[in-house]
Amino acid sequence: MSFSSLVSDITYRNSARGGDDTRSQVSRARSYASTAATSVSISGDISSQLHGGYSHPLARTWQAERQLTKSMLIYPLFISDQPNEETLIPSLPNQHRRGLNKIIPYLTPLVAKGLKSVILFGVPIAPNAKDALGTAADDPEGPVIQAIKLLRRSFPNLFIVADVCLCEYTSHGHCGILRDDGSLNNALSVDRISDVALAYADAGAHCVAPSDMNDGRIRAIKLKLIESGIAHQVVLMSYSAKFSGCLYGPFRDAAGSCPSFGDRRCYQLPPGGRGLARRAIQRDIGEGADIIMVKPASQYLDIISDAKEIGRDMPVAAYQVSGEYAMIHAAAKAGVFDLKQMAFEATEGILRAGATIVVSYFTPEFLDWLSN
Repeated sequence: MSFSSLVSDITYRNSARGGDDTRSQVSRARSYASTAATSVSISGDISSQLHGGYSHPLARTWQAERQLTKSMLIYPLFISDQPNEETLIPSLPNQHRRGLNKIIPYLTPLVAKGLKSVILFGVPIAPNAKDALGTAADDPEGPVIQAIKLLRRSFPNLFIVADVCLCEYTSHGHCGILRDDGSLNNALSVDRISDVALAYADAGAHCVAPSDMNDGRIRAIKLKLIESGIAHQVVLMSYSAKFSGCLYGPFRDAAGSCPSFGDRRCYQLPPGGRGLARRAIQRDIGEGADIIMVKPASQYLDIISDAKEIGRDMPVAAYQVSGEYAMIHAAAKAGVFDLKQMAFEATEGILRAGATIVVSYFTPEFLDWLSN
């Protein structure tokens, strides 16, 4: 009952009895209301009354443990070895492969809007660019090393991450060097991967991020960075918990990295392998990783939470992979939900799980959305 209703009710009852003056009626109503509120607080749990804490839009943001900011975002870029290429990737909406001559015009307005970081993936298209050893991965004239140097000159404040893997550069499409029987030669792969990481660091990458999942590659990279005297200025971000699965298809279309035979289940983690993921995270922290990454993101929120628990003093990154991004676009196009709202909900879930860095193809849109 509202306060005014109480007054009316008491007035009516008083008039029926010969009543008293209005001031007395208001006083009695206040006392009645106070007594009723006290009864609720005594008989029920007052802490159950939560709506007031988030009734206002600003108050709702205060309820979030962490909120998405532009500095949390890393934008993936596919760098072609064809300087003038700008090709739309059909399975990855709004994303392109771009050559060196197209990168700066594309990134300039994004940097002006607040783009802080990019992660580079090389895409060799030239004939004979791929071989069994992935020798083009650290070619000084190759797309990644040239892009690192170009971006450092053009955008001095842009944080440049270089993905380190061989799958885009090998003729077989696997993430390392193979034995004659087609299985992965871990020792040779680690030696090769660490050389590529060092080449990217020497070229000026602020961060190297090995995504190959070979055992021991974090230690090998860290040692080579130390031996070269640059470990103090290069961030080592490990794809520590990278799971095998069906969510990488659009990326492989973009990067041309689909295996020519078999799959990657023997070196990427099985989807149900939570314990394996925890062990891999612990291992990579022990080997010198500066940032831990979980990939994919939305289907592995428990692993993100585990990563934050295990590496509680470290940044945790999550890669919202191409399949996650494409699904959100497809469902929004079908009218299932609003694209912007779902992009935020999915990303906020990743942050809530414990990530502080998000690799996202939605980054250009977020730069606009977060400004409005």
